[in-house]
Amino acid sequence: MELDRTLNRFTAQCGEWLRGCGPESDIVISSRIRLARNLADFPFVRRCTDHDRAAVEKAIRDRLNNCAELNKLLFLDVAELEAVDRQFLVERQLISRELAESSGARSVGIDPHEQFSVMINEEDHLRIQLMKSGLDLESAWDQVNQIDDVIESQVNYAFHERLGYLTACPTNVGTGMRVSVMLHLPALVITRQIEKVFSSLQKISLAVRGLYGEGSQAMGDFYQISNQITLGRSEEELIRQVGDVVPVLIDYERRAREYLIRESQQDLHDRVSRAYGILCNAQTISSEETMHLLSSVRMGINLGLIPGIEIPTVNQLFIQTQPAHLQKIRGIELGTADRNIERALYLQRHLAKKPSKNSEN
Repeated sequence: MELDRTLNRFTAQCGEWLRGCGPESDIVISSRIRLARNLADFPFVRRCTDHDRAAVEKAIRDRLNNCAELNKLLFLDVAELEAVDRQFLVERQLISRELAESSGARSVGIDPHEQFSVMINEEDHLRIQLMKSGLDLESAWDQVNQIDDVIESQVNYAFHERLGYLTACPTNVGTGMRVSVMLHLPALVITRQIEKVFSSLQKISLAVRGLYGEGSQAMGDFYQISNQITLGRSEEELIRQVGDVVPVLIDYERRAREYLIRESQQDLHDRVSRAYGILCNAQTISSEETMHLLSSVRMGINLGLIPGIEIPTVNQLFIQTQPAHLQKIRGIELGTADRNIERALYLQRHLAKKPSKNSEN
């Protein structure tokens, strides 16, 4: 019952990264910094026994619960969660797919405002991640660095004087830091420039991933841009590497939008209007189609083509129409066909403002 109340609380609120209020938030959805850390007194997770994993989890949770700065974290035992609850946390970007799908003792501590989370026994003993709305890497780094310092005062990190923080994956050794920015780039996709942009990013050692990170597909024209290697580079250098590139991508996307308005405004307006019309009137709709159509609507709102809808509303719909969220909102498990119907009804309620039997949702 307590678990249900906790997850329902998240369902009813908007996570920090969905607020749509940060710098450059018309194109940049969120800025995230993730730190990989390990305890010096235990083997890396992949070499841990079940007993080791349980001991790591207990040690970290006990220390953080006794820490005044972090004792308000909401801890969830991921190993004990139902599959739909694990997927729900993945959809909200609070845990990774790897933590959701692995086995053994593992958990997550979540900030009540969903600004940061601490994953225990993912690929590393600790994965600390913090997200900010819009392009706000410096602020994200300041905050996650403070959290890391607090945790380091409680536990003994695996650290090498020359190499830096020791991690399970060699590419994370050093700072253990992954800097990523999530961008919405529909105009670059429409104008077929996106592949050229990605090819250029790979040449400067930046990775391009989908909405849910490594191994995920790009849905709704969302892309995560992040550093690939940390060894030999300072935290400030990694932030600068990503931070210098993102404004260029923003400029490319804005120019592509301006081109669409200048050269094919009627076609663009038709695309946006059709997307909005389908979302408001569909009787059944898949998650993939919803993401694609919401992407057009979001761009249309930012270009002034659709009045009366706020960007945070659309940002939330991207997440709330995902499979696990729909089921948590309804409070029951739904098969694919039923989810598609419920998704259509949910979109109608929040876009067309049509009355429904479940209007409280």
